[in-house]
Amino acid sequence: MSTTPPPTVFTRTDPALGAFALRPVDPNTDGELLHGWVTHPKASFWLMGEATLPEVEREYHSIAAAAHHDAFLGLREGEPSFLVERYDPAHVELVGLYEPEPGDIGMHFLTAPAGEPLHGFTLTVITTVMEFLFTDPGVRRVVVEPDVRNTAVHALNKAVGFEESRRVAKPEKEALLSFCTREQFAAATGGAR
Repeated sequence: MSTTPPPTVFTRTDPALGAFALRPVDPNTDGELLHGWVTHPKASFWLMGEATLPEVEREYHSIAAAAHHDAFLGLREGEPSFLVERYDPAHVELVGLYEPEPGDIGMHFLTAPAGEPLHGFTLTVITTVMEFLFTDPGVRRVVVEPDVRNTAVHALNKAVGFEESRRVAKPEKEALLSFCTREQFAAATGGAR
């Protein structure tokens, strides 16, 4: 089994917090790390709090094999710091719950538990994720469906340009469907156009 991490697929430098990068998750080598993150009490909205290590590994092997879903490990200054999932909402997560438009992409992100908070870190992470998603010229709009109770992520979403649409009932949660176009993101952050 190779221990060489997958190649980086995106990088950006934040003036305050330094170098950020994304690479595909390797379920074989990242499983233990991700298990610690997704089962941490801080990650309650990730809905994997009781998952065992083999269950987490299976989940990320399944995502790696999926045609419409993928996962990325986010690095800050070379250190694993956040997790990103990208999905096609016409096929995953939101099937039958809204009318997808051409160029829609879905996203989840999770920051690693940290001993000492780093001011602005989570906003920098979501900005990095959005810039990454908009590097694909086919992406016109990012779709998210966070738990309606997750007020912290709603505020972050608004900060990068998301507009709340409506509540949708998913099997695992009541979600707040929200959208952000390239133009909304650019207006909110000065980012990708």
